[in-house]
Amino acid sequence: MIDPRILALGILTTTVLADAAIAEDDEPSVELTPFGAYRFGGTFNVEGTSESYKLEDSSSFGLILNFPYRDNTQWEILYSRQETDATFSGATINDPVVDVDLQVLQLGGTYQGTGDTVRPYFAATIGGTRVRSRSGGDKSDTFLSGSIGVGLLFKPDSRLGLRIEARAYGTLMDSDTELFCQTGPDLSICAVRVKGDLLSQIETLAGVVFRF
Repeated sequence: MIDPRILALGILTTTVLADAAIAEDDEPSVELTPFGAYRFGGTFNVEGTSESYKLEDSSSFGLILNFPYRDNTQWEILYSRQETDATFSGATINDPVVDVDLQVLQLGGTYQGTGDTVRPYFAATIGGTRVRSRSGGDKSDTFLSGSIGVGLLFKPDSRLGLRIEARAYGTLMDSDTELFCQTGPDLSICAVRVKGDLLSQIETLAGVVFRF
């Protein structure tokens, strides 16, 4: 399987080369933004108990692709990935730690305000989040998710700009998943949530915007 970091680097390199080949008087229309981020929060409750798994705050990365739609609006495709740990809040002697990988793929749009040098914007997307855990085996499941974000675009009309953003993610968890099952001599639990409960996270990101 291709490492997402290598894929992102390949896309970025291709974009830069394509951008260099476009004449300066052409109007840029497509935006590609590779970004780095830091994501906070996220808790999975253990069904039928008051205990939970908490996702550790950690770095994340991804790509955002925007296409023009109408005045001040764009279509947006978002891919984001976070690799982190989930720690158990129970009172066992050896609380388990689970490696967790979250991959988000969503489609939506942005609405931009006005400004020549700095331009505020609002973004909203919906799609899916794939959650992969490694706890006594490799398990994965995909859930409906959405996000909303607010941010600033620096140099919004030039070929090279900067995007700074804060984004909130919400993922609807399904009670029949067994992603966080743990078994052992002192522990036998599954960290699953009742259907319809929300996994909430906040992400702050910064990325370089390439327009072509």
